[in-house]
Amino acid sequence: TSAVVLHAKRLHITEAAIEASSGHGVQGLQVLEHQPLEQVALLADKPLQAGHSYTLSIQYSANLSETFHGFYKSTYRTREGDLRVLAATQFEPTAARMAFPCFDEPAFKATFSIKIRREPKHLALSNMPIVKSVAVTPWLVEDHFDTTVKMSTYLVAFIVSDFKSISKITGRGVKVSVYTVPDKISQAGYALDAAVKLLDFYEDYFSIPYPLPKQGKAAIPDFQSGAMENWGLTTYRESTLLYDPEKSSASSKLGITMIIAHELAHQWFGNLVTMEWWNDLWLNEGFAKFMEFISVSITHPELRVEDYFLGKCFDVMELDALNSSHPISTPVEDPIQILEMFDSVSYDKGSCILNMLRDYLTADVFKAGLVQYLQKYSYQNTRNEDLWNSMTTATGTDKNELQGDGFCRSQQSPSQAHWTKGEALDVRAVMDTWTLQKGFPLVTVTVRGRNVHLQQERYMVGADSPSSTGSLWHIPLTYITSTSDAVQRFLMTTKADVIILPEEVEWIKFNVGMNGYYIVHYEGDGWDRLIDLLRENHTAISSSDRASLVNNVFQLVRIKKLSISKALDLTLYLKHERQIMPVLQGLKELIPIYRLMERRDPDGTETRLKEHIVALFKDLIDLQSWSDDGSMSERLLRHSLLLFACVHQYPACMDKAQRYFTEWRNSNGTLSLPADVKAAVYTAGARMSGGWDFLLVKHQLHTFSADREDMELALSLSGSKDKLQWLMDQGLHGDAIRTQDLPYIIVLVAKNPSGHHLAWTFLKENWEKIIDK
Repeated sequence: TSAVVLHAKRLHITEAAIEASSGHGVQGLQVLEHQPLEQVALLADKPLQAGHSYTLSIQYSANLSETFHGFYKSTYRTREGDLRVLAATQFEPTAARMAFPCFDEPAFKATFSIKIRREPKHLALSNMPIVKSVAVTPWLVEDHFDTTVKMSTYLVAFIVSDFKSISKITGRGVKVSVYTVPDKISQAGYALDAAVKLLDFYEDYFSIPYPLPKQGKAAIPDFQSGAMENWGLTTYRESTLLYDPEKSSASSKLGITMIIAHELAHQWFGNLVTMEWWNDLWLNEGFAKFMEFISVSITHPELRVEDYFLGKCFDVMELDALNSSHPISTPVEDPIQILEMFDSVSYDKGSCILNMLRDYLTADVFKAGLVQYLQKYSYQNTRNEDLWNSMTTATGTDKNELQGDGFCRSQQSPSQAHWTKGEALDVRAVMDTWTLQKGFPLVTVTVRGRNVHLQQERYMVGADSPSSTGSLWHIPLTYITSTSDAVQRFLMTTKADVIILPEEVEWIKFNVGMNGYYIVHYEGDGWDRLIDLLRENHTAISSSDRASLVNNVFQLVRIKKLSISKALDLTLYLKHERQIMPVLQGLKELIPIYRLMERRDPDGTETRLKEHIVALFKDLIDLQSWSDDGSMSERLLRHSLLLFACVHQYPACMDKAQRYFTEWRNSNGTLSLPADVKAAVYTAGARMSGGWDFLLVKHQLHTFSADREDMELALSLSGSKDKLQWLMDQGLHGDAIRTQDLPYIIVLVAKNPSGHHLAWTFLKENWEKIIDK
């Protein structure tokens, strides 16, 4: 060939040349740009010889990007109000080409040698440590970074800023640092300690040492996503890395720990072993999401992360039930299609089906398969089937060689899997049914004496849903009964099947602990028996099982398999529920029904429903202390319940919250409020005379950066359309509200009965501007 085609976007290339390693002199190249494909072709006069090495030199320039992609500009204000500018990168998935010409695809792995020129007052960071710094002039320094390991372009990173840092060394000698704007360095300690602990855990779990000498974590003031796993220099939003022990809430601590765990898991899943193409993005993201729970349950057991895994699966099932969903592994070609893969199907459904597989194979076989996969494909690219083949090999491993991982969600006693360890199982045949087709199954259970008749079909929401007769899954079913809490297992591979029980039972509950990615309908009197069980002795089954019954019953109402009255009958037991998962699931199912009525129903039904929901949880709300005491689950439950009570104007909550707000306002914001009740206090206060304006003033101050999300929630609950419109306009312009928070603001305004039309109009009118951002 006489042409080299590279990716480049918005780069001004002034000169390009090529030199053969055999030393036949430098040859100038003609540059042709094809903007629609974001490519440049470099044309040589003479054909390039196959098997020969060439060195390509390109002179180019570009402006710092004004979006959140590529090498972009970010700003922040100091405590004194001075404006500071920095530059940072965000290359995933296809923006490395905005910073330098390259083969910008994950399979083109290379090593990178980076040099950065900066002013002496600034600090330059990249994936690797600095080898040397050279003073080019008295006002310009050139930093030379060590050459990287072999990696994909989307993982390259560099930052030029005035950040400060704190550091620690891990057990194996890796230097971990957290970088942030100087005023917030006091909030970096928690993230640093968590990162050291988690990095040590992953090295041990994967049996592969972290391959770089350092792991930097930088909190960027303007950052679109939650975080980015650049190898050796992970980048974060400030709110996902910085923790203020005095002001940050329990949910903030949990979220920060989970995101650090996610990005560190990527250093192996994604960075060391990378998907061949973006259609298998879930191999990166589903795994990192799942490893959050595996790792944090061991390193930070007090956070009780296993209590929140279910919620992720329920949330993604709502989306996956729509015909507009997509298979986890989906063909994609251009940058827009690739960006669309970064959704909850890739992240959360990916993690939920991995949890199901782990429950089915057992923890030790699953872990052995993962380790084998990572060791076999280090510094390479993989497809779906490579993972399944490693898992299949692990199922044939002698069980004496295996060790578990210590993560356990289910409270039931374990049982033998239906296959025997040591016998190879075709994991690919099972898992292809979950990754190559969209949606998930609804299993209908009909008990006739000792015979349990099973049928599977695709669960799909929407009256115009096409027939789903073609869908078939290999479902690892689990069940317990009134006579035995030992988990029984059965792999359902056909449309219909029958299980024969050893004796007749009072009730049967499938999908134990909701470890499976499917929902269950009990025909005949099956639901009535489970409703009676919840009413009479709800603790006979685990809190995960109770949460899954609450979820499943409402999903069946959505597709008209059950009446709403049956679902509401089941929720009556919640009056006696004290565990976080079923309570939050109850709120999550009931509140949207209330919201729907609030907008459409003028006959007062919505008021009666609101009173009913408040009455269900009244005893639990009244039990809450207005403090930060208790376990993580107790604190998160308190935060959710008090916020719910104040948003829905439960008098006892409103009175107390408004008293707190008055004291806080009288102190001009200096009174220290318990972190877990701030959202409730701000929400109640925003409804008081002058409260909204006072909150807005405090929202702008550096001192309240840890409270911004709670304050924005309270501000968005205003009944004034002008105020709601103003909030969205500010987010678009990046003034009082940072542009990175605009999606959050639009969602909040849309949930407000006074704002849902406003939000929809705003989105339509500003769609192009929002996309450009």
